[in-house]
Amino acid sequence: MIVDTGSGKVQGLEKHGVVQFRGIPYARAHRFRASQAVEPWTGIRDATAFGPISPQNPSPLESMLGAQNEPGVEDCLVANVYAPAADGAARPVLVWIHGGAFVAGSGHVAWYDGTNLARTGDVVVVTLNYRLGALGFLHLGHLDAAFAGSGANGIGDQVNALRWVRDNIAAFGGDPGNVTVFGESAGGMSVGTLLGTPSATGLFHAAIAQSGAASNSHDSEVAEWVTDRFLAALSLSPATADRLLALPVDEILRAQAAVQAEVETGGRPGVGPAVGQLAFQPVVEGTILPRPPLEAIRGGSAAGVDVVAGTTADEWNLFHVQARTNGALSEEQVRRRFARLVGDDRVDDALAVYRSARPDADPDGLFCAAMTDRVFRTPAIRLAEAQLAHADRVSMYRFDYPSRAFGGVLGACHAIDVPFAFANLDRGGVDMFLGGVDDGARRLADRVSRAWVAAARSGSPEHDDLPWPAYDLGRRVTCLLDRQPAVLDDPDHEVRLLWDEVAPAPSAARP
Repeated sequence: MIVDTGSGKVQGLEKHGVVQFRGIPYARAHRFRASQAVEPWTGIRDATAFGPISPQNPSPLESMLGAQNEPGVEDCLVANVYAPAADGAARPVLVWIHGGAFVAGSGHVAWYDGTNLARTGDVVVVTLNYRLGALGFLHLGHLDAAFAGSGANGIGDQVNALRWVRDNIAAFGGDPGNVTVFGESAGGMSVGTLLGTPSATGLFHAAIAQSGAASNSHDSEVAEWVTDRFLAALSLSPATADRLLALPVDEILRAQAAVQAEVETGGRPGVGPAVGQLAFQPVVEGTILPRPPLEAIRGGSAAGVDVVAGTTADEWNLFHVQARTNGALSEEQVRRRFARLVGDDRVDDALAVYRSARPDADPDGLFCAAMTDRVFRTPAIRLAEAQLAHADRVSMYRFDYPSRAFGGVLGACHAIDVPFAFANLDRGGVDMFLGGVDDGARRLADRVSRAWVAAARSGSPEHDDLPWPAYDLGRRVTCLLDRQPAVLDDPDHEVRLLWDEVAPAPSAARP
C-alpha cells in the first residue's frame, strides 16, 4: 500500500484488516526551537516501522502500559496512521495525543494501537510523538529571544501534527474537515491546551479530554523558577545557558529528573509549581500560548468545538499505590496533607465534606479522593463550564469501572479507561492491570469506543447502547461508565462546591 503525501510517497502495511503507516515525519525538531517543515524526499519511504520516541527517562507507568525501553531521538516528530482503507471515503479522523506527565510516552504504545478503533468504527486514527520534558517545555525565551516559545514547543509540535493531518489525511481515507483530538493524562491536558491555542484554531472540530483539562500551564514566574533549578542542576547560570545547545541529551535528562524530584518533594512553596502540578508543562509566554488556556477557552478560543471531558473515579490511587506499601497514613498525616491543599483555615471543612462523601474511606482513601478532585476532576468540570457557551454540545463522564488487581486497591484509577477507549482489552498488560477481562469489561469497551467514535462523527458520544444527555449548569448531567452505565445529576456536588470555594478557578494569569 503506497500513499503520496505532501512530502513524498510512503509505503505501509496491512494488518488485521486495517492499513497502517508508521513513523511518517510530520515536522523536524531542533533543540529548544520551534519545529519546522519536513524536507520532501524522493522515492518511496518505508512506513512499516514505528519512528523514534522523544528522549525520556525510564517510567514505571509507561512500562506498565506496554512501552518498550528504547532510546530517544530529538528529531522524533512522527505520526502513525490506522485506516480501514487509503481511499476517498472521507472518514472521521481521531488524533490521539499520548500521556506521560509531559515527560514520558510515545504514540506507539501497544494500548494506543488504532487498529480495533479504525476497523470497528470505520474511522481513521492518528497517533503521534511530540517533544517531552525540558526539550518540549523548558522556558528559555526570557534569556534569549531565539528561543521564544520554547516553554510550549511540545504544544507547537502537536499543532504541526494537526496541520499535517489537515494537509494529508484525505489520501489515507480521512476527512480533514472532521478531525477530533483526544488524549489522556498529559494528552488530555494537551487537548485542553490546544483548545486555547490560537495556532490550532480550525485544525480540529471536536475534542475528548480524558483525565486532563485546561488547567496545566505555568505562568512566567513559575516557569522561570523551573528554568533556574534546571540550570543549577547542570552548574549553569542564565549567562551560560547557551551551553545547553551543545550538551549531550543524557545530561538534559539528568537535570530534568533532578527538577522533577525537587518539585515532587515540595520545591519552594509559593514559588515553584503548586501541589499536584508538573515540573514541565506548557508555559504561557506570549508566543504559542498568549493566554492561559482556560481563560482563552472562556473567551471563545475554541468556538464551535464540541467537547467530551471526564476522569476516572479514583485517579490518584495509581500514584499512591507505592506509598501505601510504606504503611497507612495517620489521621494527623492526612490532616497535614489536606492543609497543603485547602489551607489551615479550611481543613476541618474539607475533611468533613470528604468523610461524608466517602464514609468508608481510610485516611489514605480520603487523601487520594482529594487529590483526584484537585488535580483531575475539578479541572475537567471547569473545562466543561468554560466551553458551554461556545459549543453545541458538551458532555461529561466519570469512568467508574474498578480494577480487581492487587486486592482492588487501584479502584477506577488513572489510565484504566485507555484500553476501553481503544477497544484494546487484548493488549499486553491490560489483563493484569484490570485483574482479569470478562464479558462485562468487553461490553463496556464496546460501549466506550463506540461513544468516542460517535463523538467524532456528531459531537455527541450518545449511541443506541449508551444514553448520555448533554452537560449544562443546571443538572450537570454526568455519564458514569461502568459495567452498568448510569446517568447522574451533579455527582458529589458538595465536593464540587468545596473546591469552588477553596481553590476557585483563576480569572487571569500573567504571561
